[in-house]
Amino acid sequence: MVYTESSPDIMLRAATADDMRACGSSIAKIMHSGDVIVLSGPLGAGKTTFSQGIGMGLDVEGAVVSPTFTIARELDGHYSDGSPAHLIHVDAYRLPGSDNDRSLQSQDPYNAKNRLLDELESLGLDEELEDPRPSTCILIEWGSAMASVLSDSRLEISITRPVTSARTSDGFLSDGGERAVTLHPVGAAWDNRLGSLQ
Repeated sequence: MVYTESSPDIMLRAATADDMRACGSSIAKIMHSGDVIVLSGPLGAGKTTFSQGIGMGLDVEGAVVSPTFTIARELDGHYSDGSPAHLIHVDAYRLPGSDNDRSLQSQDPYNAKNRLLDELESLGLDEELEDPRPSTCILIEWGSAMASVLSDSRLEISITRPVTSARTSDGFLSDGGERAVTLHPVGAAWDNRLGSLQ
């Protein structure tokens, strides 16, 4: 894993899936109750692999898998200080207002926000976002388009992966290939914590 900083963003380079998990685990070590983390990147970039690292770092019970068809999964573990962690892992790929929602380009932001809030309410996630339990943290994949709705303070993580390093010789996506992970803190709480990643 290679670390570079361009204030306030931090860029990490991860050569393998294990490096991606290590990046996620490092983030988990500085997470607190109430945190919102938003992951974005194309299909196959490594969002779920990064999420697995967060799960490992929080020592959650059970496997962290993509909740694409269930939309959200809830997992329990512990923050680095030993206090209980309740992780809500959301895959917004199919939600209106997600990074994948092509209708956003033709919609005004107000209507897109309302569609998203309606969907979150139907899933029961609006209450967790507005009034989370003391131990709750939120990890959402495909959520950069809705990030400002989720929280004023959040860590936005963008993952990119060169196509040439992401494919096997027969053209399929592989586990390998370097990823660039950009950490963008929104709010002073994340600015202060990200400094410890060095």
